[in-house]
Amino acid sequence: MNQIIYPIVFLYGIVIGSFLNVCIYRIPKGEDVIRTRSHCMNCGHWLRWYELLPVVSYLFQRGRCRNCGEKLSLQYPMVELLNGILYVWIIWEKGITPEGILLCILSSTLLVISVIDLKTFTIPLGLNVMVFFLGLVRAGMELERATTHLIGMVVVSGFLWLLYWLTKGKGIGDGDIKLMIGAGTYLGVTNSIFALWLACFLGSILHGIRMKLFKASHQLAFGPYLSVGIIIAALYGQKLIQWYLQWMFP
Repeated sequence: MNQIIYPIVFLYGIVIGSFLNVCIYRIPKGEDVIRTRSHCMNCGHWLRWYELLPVVSYLFQRGRCRNCGEKLSLQYPMVELLNGILYVWIIWEKGITPEGILLCILSSTLLVISVIDLKTFTIPLGLNVMVFFLGLVRAGMELERATTHLIGMVVVSGFLWLLYWLTKGKGIGDGDIKLMIGAGTYLGVTNSIFALWLACFLGSILHGIRMKLFKASHQLAFGPYLSVGIIIAALYGQKLIQWYLQWMFP
């Protein structure tokens, strides 16, 4: 059955990834993501169905618009592939369950947040509202642990808000605070703290490499690192925390 399920999950993931690219481009511009037809950003050519096949169309067109020859961003196939890989990874760990499906939706939302934040250093409010909604659904699935979800909503976001207030907005963005309100609700107390720690660890290393090798700005888009921390915490948070405690206190 796995030989059938995982290819289907991957194909479904890259199809959704194609829609995520639409969201990434249009949401920051305030454009409609549903009713407007997909088109070339350079010449306005309306794309036909065979030009919208995830990954495949990009490869067959050699990364260029069929109408004007404008080079297409590598972002398109990368987002599609990454979303497909995320879906397979999540379903591998959680199965086709309510939790697995919810986490797939969360991962897609975080992927959109990450790319937009990298490009604009902002996180659109609507996407943070989506994460908060998913957090409420996750909390509703674990009513016996409702307290940890409620505390998780404020424990990291409250710390980030304090940092925002102390640095007058220079130490952290308000979009990151709002993101962790929803993510903390989803993860609960310990996992949300772990997600923040992992995001800080990855951000300090990877952004340092980006500045050194690729001359990236000193300004840090923290959303992508928070997103990685959130997904890993949702999948392995408790296992990693328990392993660390057993290693520290054998």
